[in-house]
Amino acid sequence: MTGRPIRVLIADDQMMVREGFSVLLNAMPDIEVVGEAVNGREAVAKVRELVPDVVLMDIRMPELNGIEATREIVAADSTSKVLVLTTFDLDEYVYQALRAGASGFLLKDASARQLADGVRVVASGEALLAPSVTRRLITEFSRLADSPRLLPAAHAAYGDLTERETEVLVLIAQGLSNSEIAERLMVAESTIKTHVSRVLVKLGLRDRTQAAVFAYEARLVTPG
Repeated sequence: MTGRPIRVLIADDQMMVREGFSVLLNAMPDIEVVGEAVNGREAVAKVRELVPDVVLMDIRMPELNGIEATREIVAADSTSKVLVLTTFDLDEYVYQALRAGASGFLLKDASARQLADGVRVVASGEALLAPSVTRRLITEFSRLADSPRLLPAAHAAYGDLTERETEVLVLIAQGLSNSEIAERLMVAESTIKTHVSRVLVKLGLRDRTQAAVFAYEARLVTPG
């Protein structure tokens, strides 16, 4: 990010949630809440109007749910990153939200520090996947990867990757950061950043979270 604050839009149909998150985030010197939305339709409109860096998106909202709102935001080629809000770490819709283009998830009972850190992580282009939900997602990936419609395009696309780029993609899907991947492969972190950028460009993906989704759907990674 630049020197300006990270601009955040909060989309949730519960006033107490919106107000609570606004107070917590506005207390941070590097974060600014620029708007609120009470449903998915309003969230899409506010993203178009305000162009926030990060959208805190509740999944279950009236008029247009968070999954569809996320899909519309991503389809519009918005630069805004979506961070899904969920009450339970076993929310069955988290997987769908990530496939729709969300950059990660955050539990609603997160602490002020976790909330702020989550916004910073997503704004920086990293994925935000906590271990508890990651385990759930792996199970979902395993179950849904049997669907033939997911496989042909994925296999064709990753065939364009070099061996090292494929290796980096697998490690991204396993939840490793750039520094951890660099340590694992014994190369400079700057080299890994280059590989990650090339992977995203070659596969036409938005961020690391979509890269992880792709790796599972292409069966480059399987639950172990």
